Amino acid sequence: MWNKLQKNLTSGRVFYLEIFALSIFFLIILSLLLQVTFFLFIKILIGVTAVDILVIYFIGRKRNKEMAEIKSLINSIRKNKFEAADEIHLSSGLYELEDEIKKMFVKTKSDIENLKKLERIRTEFLGNVSHELRTPIFGIQGYLETLLNGAINDDSVKEKFVSKAARHAENLNTLLNDLIDISMIESGQMKMSFRYFNAQEYFQSIVEEMKVIAEEKGIKLLLGEIRPKLQLFGDKIRLRQVMVNLISNAIKYTDKGSVTVTVEEEESDGRVIVQDTGIGISEDNLSRIFERFYRIDKDRSREIGGTGLGLAIVKHILEAHNSKIMVESKLGEGSRFSFKLKK
Repeated sequence: MWNKLQKNLTSGRVFYLEIFALSIFFLIILSLLLQVTFFLFIKILIGVTAVDILVIYFIGRKRNKEMAEIKSLINSIRKNKFEAADEIHLSSGLYELEDEIKKMFVKTKSDIENLKKLERIRTEFLGNVSHELRTPIFGIQGYLETLLNGAINDDSVKEKFVSKAARHAENLNTLLNDLIDISMIESGQMKMSFRYFNAQEYFQSIVEEMKVIAEEKGIKLLLGEIRPKLQLFGDKIRLRQVMVNLISNAIKYTDKGSVTVTVEEEESDGRVIVQDTGIGISEDNLSRIFERFYRIDKDRSREIGGTGLGLAIVKHILEAHNSKIMVESKLGEGSRFSFKLKK
């Protein structure tokens, strides 16, 4: 009993100065108005002090109840007893604190889910990197071992084996460069240099450079009409990386027909479009093609080359331009990739 009384008084004493000051002010006013004697003043002071103690006791008791309620709620949250913020409730006098705790609960739950998601992505990413590195390394190792075991003296096979080993080395170098790029982008270390550039000259130079690859496959690489004085805003080096990835993919997955690059002007933007007449992408795969290492047709993708990181890099670079890569595609009818740049 005494411990409980002491605990309540201790909790309520934080308000002692305010209550005591108010009581003294009340006594002074009362003394001036009624002109009480000294002894009566002492009696009133004792009575007011007793009332102050009672007030402090009840305030302390209420405060202890509220603190116990808050501690119990926090303990329940710590033990994951709540699934949703709507399950969290405090007494009516603590509704503002209840609202803040709900916000904290939602934020913490979201952070935990994001951390778990990032951990899954990290584990999956490491597994994918190991697998992707293993393929060219084992290929190079196999060809070199075959050559060292005597094939180097056989003119009919050594050139073919050296050529294949060199191709695997090139694939390995491309993969490592893509890994470095995506790591720098995601860590914020890749610096961008934004400036205006002439769209017609810029895209024409990229198309001319890549026409050789298209012609080797018997495909036309075309540049649509672009207004000669159109200026777009962006990082020319990184945007070239975007265009090379998009055009290369379009050529790889187009067996006949053409790939067309064009820019459609809008009010304050220019929409850059890479359109092909290729095999197209199924609706099930459209939402996943920008994931790292995701391949629609794994066997074909490895056969024609590619690291599985190209579209992920495209997505990140365009996000750094405050833009978003859009894709429209149907199986057998080709694909249309597009993004906006500020004019």
